[in-house]
Amino acid sequence: MSLLLSRLTMRPTFAFCALLVVVFLAAIAPASIAADSQKIVGVFASIDPAHVKVDGEIGRRIDLTIHKNLLAIDVDSHFLAPFRRKQSRLFDYIGLGKLIDASVSFAYYSRDPKVIALKDHLVNELIATQLADGYIGTFPEGARLRDVFDEHEIAYNIHALVDDYRRFHNQASLVAARKLADYLITNYKTATATRDPKLICKIDLERAMIALSEATADTRYQDYILNRDGLRNWHSPIDVVNDGQYSSGDGHAYTFMNNCLAQLDLYGQQPDASLLGQSHRVIDYLTKDDGLVITGTCSVTERFRNNQETRGDIGESCATAYFIRMLHHLLQLEGDTLDGDLMERAIYNSLFAAQSPDGRQLRYYTAIDGPRKYHPADTYCCPGNWRRIVAELPEMIYYRSAEGGLLVNLYTASTADVPLAGDLSVGLRQQTDYPNSGKVVLTVDPTRPAEFPLKLRIPRWCPSATVSVNGQPAGGPAKPGDWYSIKRVWKSGDVVTLDMPMKPRLVRGRKLQAGKVAVMRGPLVFCLSPSRQAAKYSVYAGHGANAEEVQRTAVEAIANTKFDWTTLSGPVPDPTIRPDGVALQVRAWGPTSDRTKPADLTLSLSEFIDPTGQATYLPADPKLGVDDELHVH
Repeated sequence: MSLLLSRLTMRPTFAFCALLVVVFLAAIAPASIAADSQKIVGVFASIDPAHVKVDGEIGRRIDLTIHKNLLAIDVDSHFLAPFRRKQSRLFDYIGLGKLIDASVSFAYYSRDPKVIALKDHLVNELIATQLADGYIGTFPEGARLRDVFDEHEIAYNIHALVDDYRRFHNQASLVAARKLADYLITNYKTATATRDPKLICKIDLERAMIALSEATADTRYQDYILNRDGLRNWHSPIDVVNDGQYSSGDGHAYTFMNNCLAQLDLYGQQPDASLLGQSHRVIDYLTKDDGLVITGTCSVTERFRNNQETRGDIGESCATAYFIRMLHHLLQLEGDTLDGDLMERAIYNSLFAAQSPDGRQLRYYTAIDGPRKYHPADTYCCPGNWRRIVAELPEMIYYRSAEGGLLVNLYTASTADVPLAGDLSVGLRQQTDYPNSGKVVLTVDPTRPAEFPLKLRIPRWCPSATVSVNGQPAGGPAKPGDWYSIKRVWKSGDVVTLDMPMKPRLVRGRKLQAGKVAVMRGPLVFCLSPSRQAAKYSVYAGHGANAEEVQRTAVEAIANTKFDWTTLSGPVPDPTIRPDGVALQVRAWGPTSDRTKPADLTLSLSEFIDPTGQATYLPADPKLGVDDELHVH
């Protein structure tokens, strides 16, 4: 039975439970969590990010993005100036709404005065550009709403303004959002002749209008967009084209998953199993039809592909961001550990590899094999969506459960203060160096002794996890791909220890990668960097070769290297990419080595986030490998 059908068979019971959960969470939510009212609520509910402090690698990435990217941008010249001038031409796109939305989330989470000041500056200056008729944008009169990107920009500006109102109760933002939405509704029909409605112009518009209706209690905005675009009845199949041709809007990964999220928004208001079908279709396609690549993302040249291509324009950052966001919402609705496993793979590999080690540069695509490049500007869609999803990561670590308990989804050093019910709140402190090792120590501090379940996600990559409480075995076995639930009367200072042994493994490639393997350890993918191996391969470049020739020779030599996979070992410290980074090692024979003798090279495999990495799939006997645990047979 397909994953899609197996999920849908659960829906009649779940729809009733979801309604009970909504009532339950409404009763226990404190005033400080009112800003989360637009979030989908189901089996689990995310924690207000203002109650979470993230450290570890995820926290480091959040801080790096705030201080080395967000606060380093020349927002006036590159983002605000085009809105003041209103002189854009065809296909001009800035992405100011995405930047503001990320700033709102970062400001709300961090409470950093500099980030709050930047957010306020962006919001105030955006509102100052609004015309009397309500228009906010970059196009001159006569060209508005005729370019695909004008409506796209409008959608994200509405959404950002609504989020500023939700998080910071800024009435001016809500007023401006309503005026902009009214402008769109009034003028849309007279400006549609030159636009293809299947293009990306309407990305996020449904979600923005739904959010605006919730914030204003005015259903006119939601009704308008639903009647216009037919979102409730959208059931199109995924258009997969593997020959590089342009596919329809239903093959554009970012667009498709955005529409899935909009349907999930509607499901949160009124559970209807048909609104879950498209999200299930995506998960089914990715995990059963080879749509997911090893680094946890999807798409080639922005479009769904299932041939396992790894070179070129792989894993658009917008698609990666929306995939993670969709998984976050599905996890809340259904509580499936597969969503958490997929989320973890995407975050630690594709998402983080799209940022330079110093935090300043971002990628549009991140090739798995072959050279990678950074996007040349701070503007446009992918940098904005990358910042937005990183700003949302604090919401994906801990969740509240419908049964009055807590859930740990992502493993990273962090703390959380979680209100549960009445006078009961629980402090959580997670101590771990994950993903370097799989040992997690969780301290539970309830304000009073209380019985509730604590659930831990046991990743599919770990078949031998163990759990103890206060030094004693917690109970039954920890099954990979399941939640480990501990229900007891918790007292302040109780300690839960989760130990997930991490061994390097070879993951068999499929389709275009048949006959090769990818090297993994825990959730991390590893790769070979030609520049890091250049000295070892320099003998093949010849005497007197310059650096460029040595680099080129190393690329060619890696393709003709035979690896002795029985020698795969590690991890060893590698602080060159991240402060606590690790590497693996393997012995190998070079292109002209005598293969009747022991392997003569020791090669270092760096984490996939290595910006110089160019070889992820490497030749190996398939019998040595294991199937990808996220590939459902």
